Amino acid sequence: MSSNRKVGDVVLDVQNISLSFGGVKALTDISFDVREHEVRAIIGPNGAGKSSMLNCINGVYWPQQGSITFRGHTFKHMNSRQVAEMGVARTFQNLALFKGMSVLDNIMTGRNLRMKSNLFQQAIRWGAAEREETKHREFVEQIIDFLEIQAHRKTPVGQLPYGLQKRVDLGRALAMEPQVLLLDEPMAGMNVEEKQDMSRFILDVNDEFGSTIVLIEHDMGVVMDISDRVVVLDYGKKIGDGTPDEVRSNENVIRAYLGVEH
Repeated sequence: MSSNRKVGDVVLDVQNISLSFGGVKALTDISFDVREHEVRAIIGPNGAGKSSMLNCINGVYWPQQGSITFRGHTFKHMNSRQVAEMGVARTFQNLALFKGMSVLDNIMTGRNLRMKSNLFQQAIRWGAAEREETKHREFVEQIIDFLEIQAHRKTPVGQLPYGLQKRVDLGRALAMEPQVLLLDEPMAGMNVEEKQDMSRFILDVNDEFGSTIVLIEHDMGVVMDISDRVVVLDYGKKIGDGTPDEVRSNENVIRAYLGVEH
């Protein structure tokens, strides 16, 4: 964890979220907050409700109970586009990239919310639309440089190794210029070297882009190294919340991860 990072006030406040699918409870009365400029991790065993929690934050799911407040604006029923327009971006555990499109064009899709010209103007690249696209491409080129994928900028994403595809997914989210960045298992399926690279990029995003980061990750070593605070879920309930050291010594967390019977 970067010792120079200055964590600010609460920007995202999750209060008493409960989510059910039919008779199955995915989340039960979950509350936690995220402070500006911190790396906030959500951890827990498989099926704990981590991805469901992110889906509530970015408008994919509407919880039956509770509320989410982002920079003083409380919402219960907001769709993904509305949440994105507020400044929350998301990467996905299962990559949702356009495999036949180049790295550059995939990351450009993250600029759609920022484009003022309509689809027809963009298609014919006329006048103001052409100038706007040029400006957006310059911003995307900076992201490509930042993520060190310049050599692959024109390569179809489907031809890239998995670790680089994950970087492109991160780049597309960064192209939205998010205030809060939700990362759903950004290191899943990576080898040790790729995890080290992604950890460095996450900390650099936090530092250089100023993005607040909410992170789901299974690798406990990574989580404890890069997180400011950690919230722990198990069977859809919160069983721990605090600094990495506090969570590491929490008996409930130890019991959940060691698989001791509840």
